Amino acid sequence: MKILGIDSSGMTASVALAADDILMAEFTINNKRTHSETLLPMIDKMLDTVGVEPSELTAVAIASGPGSFTGLRIGAATAKGLALALDIPVVAVPTLEGLAYNLAGDKRLIVSVMDARRNEVYAGAYNVKLKDSDIIKTISSEQEESEGDSQTNTAADENAAYTVIETVIQETALPVNELLDKLEELGREVIFVGDGISVVKNALSERELRVPFSFAPVHSERQRGASIALLGKLYFEAGRGMVSDDFAPEYLRKSQAERVKDEMK
Repeated sequence: MKILGIDSSGMTASVALAADDILMAEFTINNKRTHSETLLPMIDKMLDTVGVEPSELTAVAIASGPGSFTGLRIGAATAKGLALALDIPVVAVPTLEGLAYNLAGDKRLIVSVMDARRNEVYAGAYNVKLKDSDIIKTISSEQEESEGDSQTNTAADENAAYTVIETVIQETALPVNELLDKLEELGREVIFVGDGISVVKNALSERELRVPFSFAPVHSERQRGASIALLGKLYFEAGRGMVSDDFAPEYLRKSQAERVKDEMK
């Protein structure tokens, strides 16, 4: 099974290839170039580098939103076009769940935040647990005798991390201070991840957050194609694949142009 993961929901463009339980490759750019310029060349270069033909892909996992309207549309068009041409399914992975997956195994409440402008954020809060016992392969004693302990350990190591995402705060768009109020009500230690961290920090310069908090490190802070590909694999196995025509991004709210138009009425 080979899953292509695509995330163009923000300024970062990231693609990755997951083969079974192995991350084969990941290619990320965060230099303000438009995704229409970078996304397909990134995918082509990545697949060529690891020697995988597009025809070998099982499914395309795509960050489905929320996020940048333009970025989501470019990502959707790319994923749908590839899936249609290759006759494979699309797997929608909510952007905020993908961000939370960057910190899989952290016992704190993971709060994904994206800058929604006007001092608002797209946000969701999650428990992301590792459940080793769910997927460690059972190897018969006969296999152990014939293959040896080292191979047994390798098989267990490759399959030791199965991640379950539990939603604590459903993805939504809201003023950042409302999000902080909700987190205080929950009373749990939190860690923020996503490009909305700057909005959170700005709010915290003017008020306190009465729960322990921290921020994701830079290498885990932004969208990652790897998280989309690996979550996409789990969701595909759960039967969440769809034909390309059925996929559409989830914007959560109206675009800036639509809001301005409504305000002028």
